[in-house]
Amino acid sequence: MIHNRLSVFRAERGLSRKDIAGSVGVNVQTIGYLERGDYAPSVELALKLAALFGVPVEQLFSLKPFAPLAHSLRDQES
Repeated sequence: MIHNRLSVFRAERGLSRKDIAGSVGVNVQTIGYLERGDYAPSVELALKLAALFGVPVEQLFSLKPFAPLAHSLRDQES
């Protein structure tokens, strides 16, 4: 399974699934499948999405579950 933070990045930027789909040239349903973890992106799609958000692909996709963001914030405060 490929884990992702697509919904987090999308919400942070105020984008709809339709906005993202149009920007990377896929069907809007594909974005929903990705967000739910029902679909693993191709390398090309993963790179396009990372470029869209301006982040390395590793910040958007992972083979391991991401730590909750609250943990990351708490660790930064320590």
